[in-house]
Amino acid sequence: MEPNLQFWISERQSFFRRFCQWMDLLDPVNVFISIGRIEKSRQLLFTTKDAPKHYLDNQGIKDAWNKSLSAVHPDNSKLIPHLFRPAAFLPVTAPMVVMLMMPDTGIKSIILTQGFLYGYTTAFNITNGNASYSYGPVERTLLGAGVFVSSTFFGLIPHLFQMKYPLNNFWLKRTLPIVFLAQVSGMNVFASRSFESHRGIEAIKETAKSRALLFGTSALAPELFIHIFKRTRFYPQTLLSLVILRMSSTFFMMGLMVPVSFSMFPQIGQIQCSQLEEKIQSSTEEKELFYYRGV
Repeated sequence: MEPNLQFWISERQSFFRRFCQWMDLLDPVNVFISIGRIEKSRQLLFTTKDAPKHYLDNQGIKDAWNKSLSAVHPDNSKLIPHLFRPAAFLPVTAPMVVMLMMPDTGIKSIILTQGFLYGYTTAFNITNGNASYSYGPVERTLLGAGVFVSSTFFGLIPHLFQMKYPLNNFWLKRTLPIVFLAQVSGMNVFASRSFESHRGIEAIKETAKSRALLFGTSALAPELFIHIFKRTRFYPQTLLSLVILRMSSTFFMMGLMVPVSFSMFPQIGQIQCSQLEEKIQSSTEEKELFYYRGV
């Protein structure tokens, strides 16, 4: 069995334990782990008996698990491209959320930022989803392109609406884009991994909910913080100071919400064998099978 899949099967206990594990895996250093170091870590895991059960007892084994889990897909044992490793998610998406929430941003900037955000999240979701089934590159490209275009379009709706019908209510004006950001981010997960639901993997809904919570909370919390901070005498008056304040509060909130989102549900799910294809049913006598939920 693939070591990473074996690890997640044995480490499904509690939200807190998963959260601590993801805090290690989301270290930005893991984006740059070399192939050589990953291979050495994997060799250690393959030769260490009962490694998932006792990994906390040995720092070397713990580091090996972190390298393996950070860069190798649990389903197909393939290396995850550097830009789409879980550790890259926060550094890539946080600046885009900051740009989208900046007031008085031009429509060209919004379109460009929306395009980058949903282009990246679409590729991230497809790369880190369940990979126990195969589909051709043409099918994968068409799916990704369709999800990218539709997500970008729906994400632009509140901004285009406000350009045509300016809103006077401050909270409605600021929260409408956030609501769409959360909804479209969840829809992006569901659409980009839609093939999985046809194969009986129902955990996509859970991932979509956690992603919507991630982006919705990460965008809303800084707005509330800045609104409250405006009433204090410490509120900065220069544009640069406001940008730095918004950026730092967004990065802080996303830095907290990314591991929360990834930890909300176990990485491993269970499915009745009767719900799978006949070819799979005939290849096993088990009534219930494990599957990788994806990130």
